[in-house]
Amino acid sequence: MSRLLPPRFVRLLLRPSMLAGLGFGLLLALGVLLHRDYGMSWDEENNHRNGLVSLNYAAQQLAPDLARRLATSHSPITDLRAFPDADHGPVFEMAAALLGYLLTDGDSRQVYFLRHLLVFFTFALGCGALGYIGWQRFQNWRWGLLCSLLLVHSPRFFAEAFYNGKDVVFMALFTLAVAGLLWLRQRPTLGRVAGHALLTALATDIRVQGLLVVLPTLVALLALPSPAYPGRRRLLLSAAYVALTLAGTVAGWPYLWATPPAELWQALHRLGSYPWPFTVLYWGRLVPATQLPWHYIPVWLLITTPVAYTALALLGLGRTLAGWPAGRLRTLAGRLDAWFALWLLGPLLLIVVRHTVVYDGWRHLYFVYPALLLFAVGGLRGLVGVARGAHPARWVAGAAMAAALLELPVTALRMARMHPFQQVYFSFLPAATAERLFERDYWGLAYRQGLEWLLAHDAAPHLTIQVPWHYPLYNNSLILPPEQRARIRYEPSARARYFITGYRWHPQSYLDSMGHEVHTIRAGGVRILSVFERTAPAARPVGPAAAPR
Repeated sequence: MSRLLPPRFVRLLLRPSMLAGLGFGLLLALGVLLHRDYGMSWDEENNHRNGLVSLNYAAQQLAPDLARRLATSHSPITDLRAFPDADHGPVFEMAAALLGYLLTDGDSRQVYFLRHLLVFFTFALGCGALGYIGWQRFQNWRWGLLCSLLLVHSPRFFAEAFYNGKDVVFMALFTLAVAGLLWLRQRPTLGRVAGHALLTALATDIRVQGLLVVLPTLVALLALPSPAYPGRRRLLLSAAYVALTLAGTVAGWPYLWATPPAELWQALHRLGSYPWPFTVLYWGRLVPATQLPWHYIPVWLLITTPVAYTALALLGLGRTLAGWPAGRLRTLAGRLDAWFALWLLGPLLLIVVRHTVVYDGWRHLYFVYPALLLFAVGGLRGLVGVARGAHPARWVAGAAMAAALLELPVTALRMARMHPFQQVYFSFLPAATAERLFERDYWGLAYRQGLEWLLAHDAAPHLTIQVPWHYPLYNNSLILPPEQRARIRYEPSARARYFITGYRWHPQSYLDSMGHEVHTIRAGGVRILSVFERTAPAARPVGPAAAPR
């Protein structure tokens, strides 16, 4: 390279900050390139409505003119107190709704494309924050960059980074808050306390678990060395952090404005007892979400995470726990490892102990995944240390390290082949086994591609379609061009000409009475959607893809 470019320019390119910036820019460019490829998730329309309801309420209180303009540009907006999911943290959805109003023509296709891009940009910020945390922990920017790279090369996370505005956005903001804690620790000032409090509040305004950052922050502030930070100074910084965090949380969550303590407590209570009344396909049985066994989350984590990442994380966590004498907590690395272990294991144990209702895989605990990747990189560093030394097992360590690193290109290739359905990635299960034992495309994203295929292969002005549940049909119609959207007619009975299914709550094959299967979508060999055509002509259409009630 030095023969082609001036040496000074080469040195500039190889600076850690320049390489990190280049990688971040490439990640953003990848998001811009791919964000239009993904369908609409089951929750996406309702999440957007949550942001619109909260934004409308805030505008009524603070900017009545904006509230009037929102009311004229949208169908009637539900009152905040009448909206059933008002206690879901809305700060991201409020920002997306406002930007959608300002930057698009109001058509749902453009609004949701923008939303997908915003979700991915937030995910990219989380990747950068994880790289910073890894750099601080391992004192080497290359290991930090590897942490970020592993997050990008996690298939399910990559796909959900375009549409999952709850779990992935919370993971990103929680990771930013943890990075903010490390940044604050370097030079504790009121300005940095305010910045870290803002990050904590933003995470909490997505999910109240963001408050988990508060305790380690207070421990770090109260444990500052006394000569430089006398007791009064430490108490001032701690009090400022708590006050600013609570103020920021309330400011970004209009649901809390009426009675903040009571509403925040209600949101915390609902977190552990969310009334989800449906069943989950787990080990081949449809189990009520309220009766899932303790191993549901660990099994889902295992089967959806690349095998090398899991193995390295277990190695890194094992080395950390085994080498934890009391004195290790006096070092920065030891304290960080203790916090990372609590970050990873604490929420998992809490789910098991409290029997918290979870469903759709382990998405409610996605925010612990960065901690798992930090331990994975720690495990890889351990292998590198053994391979470089004179230990008798150095050849075994070298072989294990090579096998682990091979996971990156293999996973990248699988992600490319599965695009845009990486959300149904299974790490080691054969496709037939995954179909029989576990949920497939529970997000319902493949309905978009099914509809697009159907619209391209049937020129009829109106297509009557029956589906097991109308949500994925309606949601995915919103991201189609308006002229194609108008051709879709939802017919809830067998009079529909077409039947489309994503196999949720029905893993087995369908009877011939559903018609002839004319189109199938598979990802990684897993069948995730089928289109059936009935031979009888369709009856009178009911109407456009009706909005869910």
